[in-house]
Amino acid sequence: MSGSSIGRRLVLTSFGESHGRCVGAVLDGCPAGLRLSERDIQPMLDLRRPGQSAVTTQRKEADRVEILSGTFRGRTTGAPIAMLTWNRDADSSSYDRMGDLLRPGHVDHTALVKYGGHADRRGGGRFSGRLTATHVMGGAVARKLLDAALGVRTVSYTAQVGGVEMSSEPSPRALRSIYRNDVRCPDARAASRMRELILAARRAGDSLGGIVRSVTTGAPAGLGEPLFASVESELARAMLSIPSVKGVEFGSGFAGAAGSGSQNNDTYEVRRSRIVTRTNNAGGVLGGISNGMPITMNVAFKPVSSIGMAQPTVNARTRRPAVLRVRGRHDPCVVPRAPPVVDALVSLVLADLALVGGFVGPVL
Repeated sequence: MSGSSIGRRLVLTSFGESHGRCVGAVLDGCPAGLRLSERDIQPMLDLRRPGQSAVTTQRKEADRVEILSGTFRGRTTGAPIAMLTWNRDADSSSYDRMGDLLRPGHVDHTALVKYGGHADRRGGGRFSGRLTATHVMGGAVARKLLDAALGVRTVSYTAQVGGVEMSSEPSPRALRSIYRNDVRCPDARAASRMRELILAARRAGDSLGGIVRSVTTGAPAGLGEPLFASVESELARAMLSIPSVKGVEFGSGFAGAAGSGSQNNDTYEVRRSRIVTRTNNAGGVLGGISNGMPITMNVAFKPVSSIGMAQPTVNARTRRPAVLRVRGRHDPCVVPRAPPVVDALVSLVLADLALVGGFVGPVL
């Protein structure tokens, strides 16, 4: 399978470049009969859209989605669903000025080696976070499919920016407030501190990373195909396709590695005739198979590579040392725009596994 596609039964293929004419997605394998229109996709794109606040890039893109195929009379037909949004506010001038200078932390060198200088470098080209809009297009469809067929819901939010973390797990009421602040954190006090930290980094010409936490409820027990298509391996693969993601952990993750089995094991009990666990250190997955508990995951994003500070580098053509100060419009921290992207890819993976496992039929 191509590096631009993900999934086995529900296959998303992404196309476009950051400063090209458009970015888009083709979703193949969606069952026929699902009610679907642009109104089902646009809200998630709006949550990811750039230029919404002082803590994100000031590139202004409306990101109005167009469905080109795969629906008829408001329902999916079973044919591939093609979607796109046009790039309206690309500015390539700063990339022209950089010439052959390699941006520290960026893909410039590896792309040069792999594609021999033919890759579109403007705005990061094919490697840009702009391409996460294509993830969201496909994920919005998968999200609706999971909700309609199985009642599965995923919510992702900012849990950490730089050294600022949430003080406790959010309540259901707090989770409903994620998008009421610029950083998409359900802890209002932590959100305020995160915002100030990001703005300070922007003023200094620097950047920050952070962690997005994802929680999926309603997933049935039995999803996943061990060994190499387990819930965790498929989700981790999807998360690591997001630009800037450098780490993924499930349940107690690395903290669990510091404890003992007696502390980390989730003991069983019966509630309302269902076998459940008292704790959820496993993150809803055992042996690569969902166990019916919430699927919990942390996704770590590195600090943004494009910063305004002067950095030493080299000229790829002359091989001589140089100094580079990256110009242009960049996120000082990508984490506030990442929750809808994480939501989208979680939905794509779980919908694909549900189709593979026979949890969703060919016609709704």
